[in-house]
Amino acid sequence: MDTAESMVESLSNISDRCSQVSVVVVSVVTNHKLSSLSIISVHRGRKSIDCGVPTQGLDKDRVTGIFYASDDSSITTGVNFNVSEEYGYSTNLFLPYVLGDVRAFPQGSRNCYSLKPSKAKDNLYLIRASFMYGNYDGKNALPEFDLYLNVNFWSTVKFKNASDQVYKEILSFATSDTTYVCLVNKGKGTPFISGLELRPVNNTIYGTEYGRNVSLVLYQRWDIGYLNGTGRYQNDIYDRIWSPYTPVSWISTKTTEYLDIFQSGYRPPDEVIKTAASPKSGDGPLELVWTSEDPNARFYAFLYFAELEKLEKNDSRKINILWNGSPVSENSFIPSSKYSMTFSNSKAFTGKDHLISVQKTEDSTLPPILNAIEIFTAYSLDEFFTAIKDVNAIESIKATYKVNKIWSGDPCSPRLFPWEGIECVYSNPNYQIKSLNLSSSGIQGPIASAFRNLTLLESLDLSNNDLQQNVPEFLADLKHLKFLNLKGNNFTGFIPKSLMKKLKDGVLALSVDDQNLCNSSSCQDKNNMVVPIVVATSVIFLLVVLVIIWIILRQRKRGANSGPGPLLPTGKRRFTYNEVSSITKNFNKVIGKGAFGIVYLGSLEDGTEIAVKMIKDSSSTRPQGSSSSPAPKEFQVEAELLLTVHHRNIASFVGYCDDDRSMALIYEYMANGNLQDYLSSEKAEDLSWERRLHIAIDSAQGLEYLHNGCMPPIVHRDVKTANILLNDNLEAKIADFGVSKVFPEDDISPVETVVMGTPGYIDPE
Repeated sequence: MDTAESMVESLSNISDRCSQVSVVVVSVVTNHKLSSLSIISVHRGRKSIDCGVPTQGLDKDRVTGIFYASDDSSITTGVNFNVSEEYGYSTNLFLPYVLGDVRAFPQGSRNCYSLKPSKAKDNLYLIRASFMYGNYDGKNALPEFDLYLNVNFWSTVKFKNASDQVYKEILSFATSDTTYVCLVNKGKGTPFISGLELRPVNNTIYGTEYGRNVSLVLYQRWDIGYLNGTGRYQNDIYDRIWSPYTPVSWISTKTTEYLDIFQSGYRPPDEVIKTAASPKSGDGPLELVWTSEDPNARFYAFLYFAELEKLEKNDSRKINILWNGSPVSENSFIPSSKYSMTFSNSKAFTGKDHLISVQKTEDSTLPPILNAIEIFTAYSLDEFFTAIKDVNAIESIKATYKVNKIWSGDPCSPRLFPWEGIECVYSNPNYQIKSLNLSSSGIQGPIASAFRNLTLLESLDLSNNDLQQNVPEFLADLKHLKFLNLKGNNFTGFIPKSLMKKLKDGVLALSVDDQNLCNSSSCQDKNNMVVPIVVATSVIFLLVVLVIIWIILRQRKRGANSGPGPLLPTGKRRFTYNEVSSITKNFNKVIGKGAFGIVYLGSLEDGTEIAVKMIKDSSSTRPQGSSSSPAPKEFQVEAELLLTVHHRNIASFVGYCDDDRSMALIYEYMANGNLQDYLSSEKAEDLSWERRLHIAIDSAQGLEYLHNGCMPPIVHRDVKTANILLNDNLEAKIADFGVSKVFPEDDISPVETVVMGTPGYIDPE
């Protein structure tokens, strides 16, 4: 969010209600930007965006006094243009400020604005998009394109001429804190936009029988009886645009008396409710007629009434409202002279031809009146969104690799316009990604862990990039993966055995470079090499191993090296105390406490979050100043145990610290803490029985691995909910082996560690 938009949002947060607030802002004078002292009327959650303006400041519309921010923080695609001079301010001093420039989208089929008003979810918003072609591209070719709100169709944008000012309005409940406004190229010219406005609306008004399952697209909004005016008024808290409307067969009337507009949540502005019209014929009806191109369209009308005349003692004005000859409401009503009244149809008007008739009753002495009317078309919200875990995963991939594609809005929806390189599974209630093609996309670095969260992925093409390091084992955990292309990268090492097994079993089509693949024939060729070369290679390898061992023994001396700790044979690290202090930011954040000691949150150089368990009173276990005294028995056992354990349901061991100042064990960070705390928190209410069963299965698989997958087998000896950790996907992992029991391979003479911590469930074996 840029500075200007942050200012607008900060001002908006001053009001906790939708009531107006005046805020004084002091600013520097630049052209017609913020003047030295301005009174800004703001509402919480409002956004006013000038699309295509390059500045980062706030721009004031000289007519409405509304301040607009640049759209730079809401979108990353598109090109900025000014309208042609003949359509700009030089020829039209009252041109709305946002119509002087545009952001056009010559690339991509769908480009989306990402709008994030404060606390938007589940609240009703009026969203207005404004457009004026103004021959910005010098082609004199009027475009036509579609507009979508989130994943559902909103409207088609067309123009009568280059100076035509087009406004599209929609009322819709926000389904999340982010709202997408998308422009879709339908092959009839380049989409563009001039301005975007979001206005929070009272959640209790503009109701339909469909509830929140429809959006209301504005068909017409008329200020009846008023022939002049701007149509946009400061005391309209919803910032609606009212078009004057008075047919020649009607006569206008108005009042200057006070009318209470606060009785109703619709809150029509004074300028609108204090004018009205009645039929010149006296006894005739007020009729509004329109024809729909779509005979299945559903319309809702909201009619505003207030008595503007002082009635004589024997005068009365009683009104009926009819649609195509049928009463809209069961009873007639008398307009109030004290406050505004709003009537609407409870059931949608459907059909091609529509006639709303406002009539006097038989016992009424005065003709009918009408002050204002709004007509909307209801659009069903038929499209579904992409599953949030897939959205988070693909957004993380986009951010990690800075993907240079037009990826905006929902990844899978609408179905006709998924993100480039993405195919999806379209099943209710959420769509999921099944295919991802990032071939030749210029991405570099290791394969991001976010790929593992695309659980329905069937095809993954990462070929011809600059991906590095090892091919991760978690790719084999993608149960539905059938095609994997990793060719043309710079991976080190071989493909994991689990992936090779899938290839061998015929369930995965795998493409990799030769240096990463050791198949039977290539390995056989290597075995056919002459014996002297094999012997020489073995001797060189042995010498290298001896040198590495000598280096490791030297670096094990306490305090001998303040730099990064040596890599362990398993790829884990031994850390110095200074490194532990650095990665925990001087032991800044405590995330747990146990019998061993305190657990701190840390972060490695690559951003990986870790948990650092500092062993309690470890410094007292060795002579002062000694760097060679052995660590406590239980610490040595746990560290050595953890180096041999590798399983998806076992907390991964990152490394350890063992010097004269302290001892520590370092694990992967588990975002959701331990199961005991999770079940005791408010989050437990959202934990389904299916997820609880998965957690139990994960835990059982971890224990089964300790019993049968480790040599020698391991008995945990303290299985309890506090020792079951949950990652950000609520996958369970077994932790804390300081209370474990190790059996030698012959299953005789078991060697036990010292039992520490609170006794939990002990395996029956």
